[in-house]
Amino acid sequence: MRWLLIAATLLLGGATAPPADPAPLLLRPAGVFDAVDGQVHPGWQVLVRGDRIAAVGPALAVPAGARVIDLAGATLMPGMIEGHGHLFLHPYDEATWDDQVLHEPLALRTARAVANARATLRAGFTSERDLGTEGAGYADVGLKQAIDQGIVEGPRLSVATRAIVALGAYGPKGFEPGVTIPQGAEEVSGTEQMVAAVRRQIAAGADWIKLYADYRWRSGEDARATLSLAEMQAAVAAAHDAGRPVAVHASTAEGMRRAVEAGVDTIEHGYGGTPAVFAAMAAKRIALCPTLAAADASARYRGWSGAEPAPPAVRAARESFRLARAAGVPICMGGDVGVYAHGDNAREMVLMAAAGMTPAQVLIAATSGNARWMRQGDRLGAVKPGLLADLVAVSGDPTRDLAALGRVQLVIKNGSVVPRAD
Repeated sequence: MRWLLIAATLLLGGATAPPADPAPLLLRPAGVFDAVDGQVHPGWQVLVRGDRIAAVGPALAVPAGARVIDLAGATLMPGMIEGHGHLFLHPYDEATWDDQVLHEPLALRTARAVANARATLRAGFTSERDLGTEGAGYADVGLKQAIDQGIVEGPRLSVATRAIVALGAYGPKGFEPGVTIPQGAEEVSGTEQMVAAVRRQIAAGADWIKLYADYRWRSGEDARATLSLAEMQAAVAAAHDAGRPVAVHASTAEGMRRAVEAGVDTIEHGYGGTPAVFAAMAAKRIALCPTLAAADASARYRGWSGAEPAPPAVRAARESFRLARAAGVPICMGGDVGVYAHGDNAREMVLMAAAGMTPAQVLIAATSGNARWMRQGDRLGAVKPGLLADLVAVSGDPTRDLAALGRVQLVIKNGSVVPRAD
């Protein structure tokens, strides 16, 4: 008993006091865009305690010991959410997709992904759905852990790891048929292999399951449906049983139709969508990530100057976006960033506005909308008491001019101010 008392005394005597809570943070912008009503509220302020938003409204009292940040001329809004990114890719005018998958070492790709994550966060995107490492295996899981542990800077990630494709339908291609070439995603054939791949990726850390409903069998061919309806239904059942949603790359009407029938959660690209397909998506509340910026960037890499008339692929992307909106399809803001530079994520938002959405609608899509489709609406996406304090201040009013998104004054993630770039 005596030794127990001595041990207890030593432990108590050597114990350190728990760390003090960080000082409250009072933000005083010119106005607040709360991502709920689509309006900028002049004179509103935001109080942050710890990692949460504590109060929102005009003329908030300054708590004792609070740090006050005045943001004259700025609009404070929720941290934006990138809905379709690839942190392990970099622009194709720097290196082709094949070269990145086949020739760049995993360590190099991971180091680049760390830099891409930092650029994304400092651009005001405090969360990102990363839809596949494109040949970098499960490295996105480790990157997510490094961000969560504060080892490196980056957005809050939801990751899809390797993604899943039909056997023989992805790439790289064009090599000796008898030589096994590393692929940009995990290949499957049949429902049993599909279920095994879904479960394997979830066990490795996937938050989302990414499927390719269609692709080009050979270079130069048009895309065709590749996964069968039964294979996609098996994937959706296995993923949903595990509480994971399913995103599907689909650029053909048939691939989209099968994805909708299978009950997926989001469809990416959708360039070949028809009114009937979009009506079915709207009925099931399946969101579309239109990735207008990917089509735009790819066309520019092939020599398009941006002048009208635009190339057929760009026009197809714009038209599918128009049809989807006319049908009432929920719109996810996701540009397939990685095809173009990380940190330039707002490029997709500018193109969405140019294609017919109002700036306020675009901002909602990138904040509360994306939070909803990603099942994070109870934590993220709006400036409301109780939600995580992920916030960004931009110079000017982005509901009038989305160019304001390129003038980031302040980024806050989890209640902490992100250091400014040197």
